[in-house]
This record gives sequence, structure tokens and C-alpha cells, in this order.
Amino acid sequence: MSKLYSGVQIGAVHLDHRIVQAPLTRLRSEQPGDVPSPMMVEYYGQRAHKGALQIAEATTVSVQGRGYLGAPGIYNDAQVAGWRRVTDLVHSKGGVIFLQLWHVGRQSHVSMTGGVAPLAPSAVPVEDLVFTEQGWIKSSPSRALEIFEIKEIVEQFRQGAIHAKQAGFDGVEIHAANGYLIDQFLQDGSNHRDDVYGGSIENRARLLLEVTEAAATVWGGDRVGVRLGPSGTFGSMSDSNPDALFGYAAEQLNRFGLAYLHLIEPRIVGSELRADGLLPVAAHQLRRVFKGPIIVAGGFDRDSAEEIVDQGDADLVAFGRHFASNPDLVERLRRGLPLSPYDRSAFYGGDKRGYTDYARYIDTALVA
Repeated sequence: MSKLYSGVQIGAVHLDHRIVQAPLTRLRSEQPGDVPSPMMVEYYGQRAHKGALQIAEATTVSVQGRGYLGAPGIYNDAQVAGWRRVTDLVHSKGGVIFLQLWHVGRQSHVSMTGGVAPLAPSAVPVEDLVFTEQGWIKSSPSRALEIFEIKEIVEQFRQGAIHAKQAGFDGVEIHAANGYLIDQFLQDGSNHRDDVYGGSIENRARLLLEVTEAAATVWGGDRVGVRLGPSGTFGSMSDSNPDALFGYAAEQLNRFGLAYLHLIEPRIVGSELRADGLLPVAAHQLRRVFKGPIIVAGGFDRDSAEEIVDQGDADLVAFGRHFASNPDLVERLRRGLPLSPYDRSAFYGGDKRGYTDYARYIDTALVA
């Protein structure tokens, strides 16, 4: 049997298998307030089981870090209490759950940030849309952060890590991918600064390392993960030398003794999708410099997940869309059972349709 179904140690946490629920933005928190809703409690509880890791969806560390209406927060007591209901249910089933800490940076709108311009390393326009009360609209023009404000954001991440511990999580993941704030600092397509946070690779990686250190002071490095997207273009992202940039970032992250490095793998080369739907290049390259466990995510199926773990390029595989429609995904993969299709129209916001109304295979079989 594939190593995918064997136990593994990630930092301070032991897992019974290597299948991870990826962090997926579903926009179903209670409004106003960004408080985790009863629907969210049910959603995570349905997918929890003994010895399994769930990475809870991207969760903002401040009002200025918001960009998508319905995404949860972790910056006030009501949000902490809402998340506590989630973690209590997950733990009652023997599960493990980390919280992904998030600041969207320039990918926002003034209606989401309390009226202030979205914050960024540099005032570089972004083409992607954000979700507000007016629906999907173009983001507002951003402004470049002052150095003292960057220090405030590091502190917001530290406070988010403290609140995550109060909410009962088992650890935190720093979201440094997908064109959000930390990724914006990393890549030179979005970072045009000429101070200690810009220019050289070392300077552009400074915010990532400061935020990771802040979280590690709260949790210890062995309960902190970091998510990177070395080939991601979402959010109008680009870099002149991504191999050098992300190789440096991964090597520097070794100093913290992290629980894991979480890599988003590209599935497309130019306009061509590989026959197996997968191009596992990031893990293969960064495995040579990062010393801890590696989680990969990005369109994996049962065969490709087993392959990348068995060949040693990754230690765990995170599934997103398939977990959305298969609360019992681990058992389905282990036994080679068919998967329920997901409904893209229900991904972002709404009610229980396409969220908590998916049946387990055994329940479907009994009905049939």
C-alpha cells in the first residue's frame, strides 16, 4: 500500500495518514463580524476524523487585511469564540486542525478595509477581482506601506497566532502565497521598494521571516507551517527569478524548525495541461533545501498523490475541491471508491447547498 496512508510526524504533531484537508475560502462566516458560523462548525466537523490534519481556511488578522466578504477573522473575541466551536468538534473526533493566518494586502476594496486604501509593498495595480457587498468588483488602488506599518502588520500576525491558540487550534499556517500580502513582498513584480523590505531577495523575504518568527514565538516552530506558491500567477504576481527567490525563502525557513512547508504545485505549462494534470516541480526543487516535511497541493488525484509521496518529493498531499464534495475523502481514496463531483457554483458564499449537504459513501450506498 502507498505511503500516503501511513503515519507521519509533522513537528510536534503525529498524524495517522498523509492526506490533508487544504485551506479553502468558502465565504460562509456570519455577517457582519466575520464570525465563524454554525454552518462552518458542521462543515469542519463532517470532515474531521482521528489523526487527520485539517488546515482551516484563510482567516484575516485585521480589518485592513480583509478582502472577501464572508471570510472569517481571528482579530476579536467573537471570532475566537466562533472558531472555538469548530476546534472543539474537530478534537472530539480525534482530529488535528491548524489555522491559516491571512492578510490580503492590495487584493481588497475600501468597502472591506474600513475605508482605507488597501495596503501593499508598492502601489502597483492588480487586475483580479475581490468579493464585496456589491459582488465581485475590481480592487481599489493600493498604497505603499511605511516601515512602521509593516511592523504593525507583523504584530497583527503575532496576535492572530495568540488568538488561534485561545481558539483551541493545534497550530497555525502563514499564508504567503496566492498573491496576498506576504507574497506581494516576496515577488519583484509587486515589490518595487528600495528600503530594507525591497530590492534584493534577502530584503523581499524579510516580512515572511519576521511573520514566521512572530508566530513561532507564540507556538514554537514545530507548530507553525508556511504556505508558498512558487509558480503562482493569481493576483497579477510575477518574479524575475522565482527559483532563486523561493529557494532562498525555503532555506531560510529551516531556522524555525517548522511543522511543514506547504507548496502549491502548478498544473499548467504555458497553455498546456499535462496528461496527468500535474507538474510537481516546486517540491522536487525545494526538497533539496528545505529540511522539514513538505505538503503539496494543486489538483492531485489518488494516483498522483500516491506517486509524489512514494517517490519522496512530498511527505503529505492536501486536497481542496475533492474534500469539499467528499467529507469521507480519506476513506474513498484508501479504498479506491468513486468521488462525488464538486459544484463550482457553490464554492463562494451561500447556504448549505454544495457545502454541508454532501453524503458519505456509505450513506449513499445505503440509500441506493
